[in-house]
Amino acid sequence: MSGATGLIGSALAQRLTQGGHDVVPLVRRATRPGERAVAWDPARGTIDRKALAGCDAVVNLAGESVFGRWTAAKKQRIRESRVKGTRLVSEAIAGLERPRVLLAASAVGYYGDQGSALVTEQSPAGHDFLAQVARDWEGATEPAAAAGVRVANLRFAVVLSRSGGALATMLPAFRLGLGGRIGSGAQYFPWIALDDALDAILYVLATDSLSGPVNITAPQAVTHLEFVRTLGRVLRRPAVLPVPPIALWLAFGREAAAFMESGQRVVPARLVAAGYRFRFAELEPALRQLLAAPRDGS
Repeated sequence: MSGATGLIGSALAQRLTQGGHDVVPLVRRATRPGERAVAWDPARGTIDRKALAGCDAVVNLAGESVFGRWTAAKKQRIRESRVKGTRLVSEAIAGLERPRVLLAASAVGYYGDQGSALVTEQSPAGHDFLAQVARDWEGATEPAAAAGVRVANLRFAVVLSRSGGALATMLPAFRLGLGGRIGSGAQYFPWIALDDALDAILYVLATDSLSGPVNITAPQAVTHLEFVRTLGRVLRRPAVLPVPPIALWLAFGREAAAFMESGQRVVPARLVAAGYRFRFAELEPALRQLLAAPRDGS
């Protein structure tokens, strides 16, 4: 597993270990004596193929955060951290008998800004920067797929957890009553609770019929305005202070600000068709469960 120390990766590694599986991280540096790991260096294009050959499946979750000011260097890191690492793993798997399954992270940003249109895995790709990155990201898995490896491209929505990610970033302001919509708030906000994201990954891993793009998102689509109002209601705090576009432009730059004001009304059509049942299909019960959890939990 790459990205094994991230928000999703660390929780997934724990879930797999508790289920009796061995999780072998992909690492760039030497590990402790006796620790199992697969050494890789996407920048140099090197990977320990012998160690990789002993694994049944690969889950590739690594990638530079998209949040922050999109300088030329930041955009290059966003692209290369996703595309180079995925291609390296994909090409290595293509020449091995094992592993035979590759779950590769992608994002609902693949679709670009779709307004209020309902978006499924059959919807076309967008044309903005993140859509182009997602297309290349998924395209990097083609060597493995061409070699007969089952490849699933996991198009993640915003994963909600109080221990990290977007929700954890929002909470301090919202708890002070300083939260509010970004821009008009009419843009859709695709989301999924961390527990459902983990369950969905494991479901895809165990379901041989699922390959290609799979939307990892809750079935209840909400606008950003609905999201912030629901979060404010759960916290019993007002959520009425809008973030004006000029503030986003000054803080993040015009291109990143445009991304934050865009959205997709994404539904998990393939997961639902395959029989997956969500723990949290609706936003308010998900937020109430997340925010009632112990502080060191998810």
